[in-house]
Amino acid sequence: MKQLGFIVFPDFNLLDFAGPLTAFDTVSRDLPAPLYQCHALSVEGGLITSTPGVQVMTQPIATGLEFDTLIIAGGRGVTAAMNNTPLLDFLRDQHQRGKRVTSVCSGAFILAATGLLDQQRVTTHWSQAQRLQQRFPAVKVDQDRIFIQQDRLWTSAGITAGIDLALAMIEQDNGAELAARTARQLVVYQRRAGGQSQFSVLQELDPTSNRVRAALTYAREHLAQPLSVSDLADAACLSLRQFGRLFRSETGQTPAKIIEQLRVEAARERIESGHGTLEAIARQVGFNDPERMRRAFIRLTGEPPQGIRRRAQR
Repeated sequence: MKQLGFIVFPDFNLLDFAGPLTAFDTVSRDLPAPLYQCHALSVEGGLITSTPGVQVMTQPIATGLEFDTLIIAGGRGVTAAMNNTPLLDFLRDQHQRGKRVTSVCSGAFILAATGLLDQQRVTTHWSQAQRLQQRFPAVKVDQDRIFIQQDRLWTSAGITAGIDLALAMIEQDNGAELAARTARQLVVYQRRAGGQSQFSVLQELDPTSNRVRAALTYAREHLAQPLSVSDLADAACLSLRQFGRLFRSETGQTPAKIIEQLRVEAARERIESGHGTLEAIARQVGFNDPERMRRAFIRLTGEPPQGIRRRAQR
């Protein structure tokens, strides 16, 4: 049974802690014996208050237990925690002992403060990536990844990405089948690949008009179809002229450009998951021709689908 230590501090993000914790607890459901034993840790132990005000009872880091993995939560309290010498010394010591040391969201600041992330590729919540890079210039920050593994050092993006991080570690420890079963129990995506982007086309566009939202949602749900401007106008319940004018004012782009972005995003999810050939994926998302898909990827991401698949499988 592996021992997991979840490190929290005053003003930590509750979901950064509870998301991975629930995944590791869920994996042993229906098994004859638990695979993991979870411990909430803080520097001195006792009750630690999260940002929402919920308190967690913790053991001190100097508990004497041997841990296989340490998971550092993020949250508003990271600034004080990253300057806590006993905590940083503990993390360095655990890594030196061969333990897996990981962070969720802005917990990367604490891990970076140990020096262990110097010259390593890491990620964090996109909104904190620039600050992390400025504060720790020796760290190679990649803000467009769900999680990154560098040997025994793992970092993940914001909040729910901690669940993806946990599922990836469960898969590494116990195999893909058990990780997939755990994901189904949690009712989450089987496991987003670490190389998957943190961003969503629909989130970034964020149109104010319900009619444009309806058209974009229709497009996202029918990517395998040809999707003419007339189809989108019908979904928005507008005439072609009204729709064209409103769409341009809300998004600043043409429907064709947005649909291409949506198709690349949907194809990328499939490519990174490792499911299906590039030819099949091209058909599923409406590119039909793999070469057409390749050109769209190079235009929008700067790399071909084959390169994205190889990187996601590292």
